Amino acid sequence: MTDTPPKPPEEQGRWERRVESALWNSRFLVMLAVVPSLLGSLMLFIVGTVDILKIVADVMGYYLLGGTQDIHESLVPDIIIAVDIYLIAIVMLIFSLGVYRLFVSRIDQAEESTLRHPFNVASLDQLKDKIARVVILAVIIEFFRAVVDIRFATPLEAIYLALSVLALAAALYLMSLGHKKE
Repeated sequence: MTDTPPKPPEEQGRWERRVESALWNSRFLVMLAVVPSLLGSLMLFIVGTVDILKIVADVMGYYLLGGTQDIHESLVPDIIIAVDIYLIAIVMLIFSLGVYRLFVSRIDQAEESTLRHPFNVASLDQLKDKIARVVILAVIIEFFRAVVDIRFATPLEAIYLALSVLALAAALYLMSLGHKKE
């Protein structure tokens, strides 16, 4: 590979210009991933919001209207599920806008806002890192959803839970160390 400057269009042959134009425009193929990811993200935000609104309606019905269905067993798990849905929606949003920025065009509004904006990614590695952080948070939330339903049969199970929480705390600490380097 040489570091020669690109040829101006008048020095290129007709076929060379067409092939290079087609190759350059092939970057728009990523729109096949960007648009559905944005739509999926939108759907997940809608589902999470509807779930939260249902929770609010159930709580208001229970406390204000004297509902008979006990909400205490399902309230925390339902909220955790909604937060998990939101996090997955955020992953899809960061993915779609990051891929668009890397392959198609910079997003001017994101560029103007701040350098630390999640949509300002400079490489695929940086995009993967941002997505991985959100995915790890989603996994942690899913873990806590499962913990809410745990009924301990032996003291050893409680120790396993404590060790699991300690491991998650260590993971969050290590993530924060990596985040400080940015």
